[in-house]
Amino acid sequence: MAIDRLMANLDLNLLITLDTLLRERNVTRTADHLGVSQPAVSGALARLRRHFDDPLLTRVGNRYELTALAARVAALTGPAIAGVRRVFETTAEFDPSRLDREFTLVISDYAATVLAPLVAREIGRLAPGVRLRLEQTTPYAVDHAADTLRAADGLIIPHGFVTDLPYLDLFEDRWVCIVSHDHPSVGDTLTLDQLGTLPWVAIFDRPTAFAPAARQLRMLGIEARVDVVVDGFAQMPFLVAGTRRVALIQERLARQLAPVTGVRILDCPFDVVPVAEAFWWNPMYRNDPAHAWLRTLIVAAAAPLRHQSG
Repeated sequence: MAIDRLMANLDLNLLITLDTLLRERNVTRTADHLGVSQPAVSGALARLRRHFDDPLLTRVGNRYELTALAARVAALTGPAIAGVRRVFETTAEFDPSRLDREFTLVISDYAATVLAPLVAREIGRLAPGVRLRLEQTTPYAVDHAADTLRAADGLIIPHGFVTDLPYLDLFEDRWVCIVSHDHPSVGDTLTLDQLGTLPWVAIFDRPTAFAPAARQLRMLGIEARVDVVVDGFAQMPFLVAGTRRVALIQERLARQLAPVTGVRILDCPFDVVPVAEAFWWNPMYRNDPAHAWLRTLIVAAAAPLRHQSG
């Protein structure tokens, strides 16, 4: 009964104001963002403070900071707003051509380059009212995938990082090595000894953030001498070109970037497990027809990548 009384007295408009206030940490900026008056936001903040019995925002010098409670609430407002939106977007008959919704995918720059254009093309053809937001993966987003997927519609990363969440297989790709077109000591092939002595460009290079192929190399007893660490695969060819460096990269991305960066693509000198990209999602979307449509569309859009070699 207490929950029923709480819901009966709840103004959902306060949720939007709360979310914006906790992001902006400023009444004036919140009012500008929402297109309402400053007194209206001040009044809403007073109501929220009474509801939570907490100041939410406290002045520190010339700025406002979140209280401990507000920091916990801030992590919940985005998923709560998304959930409310899903409730009121539900219709008896689903028609993607009439859908007005934004889908957020957390995705590597590799998948954003080789897969996202295919997905965006299909969305534009079938559901012109849908907006696609692509957010770059980070080690934190992957390590906390369940939390990430409370606010995003999907996470597109290879197998090997996420467990205990539903997924759909998309496509595979090969790992290849890249070196500068004019590399002084590498010919048409690379050796394991060269991989152990040449300087590397590596992705993240952290215990829980790495290229699986690089982890395999370590298992062979070869520790890469990392010269440059990046947070995206697309940067690698530009940092390899004109240097003695080497990098491991997915073949499809390498073939797109090699002509414009001046790198050569070489086979890995060891038996490397392929990249197996998958779409990971939160089971709360299981009965959401729009999300089910998105899942089907992404798998269909990846079909050309499944039916061709890297």
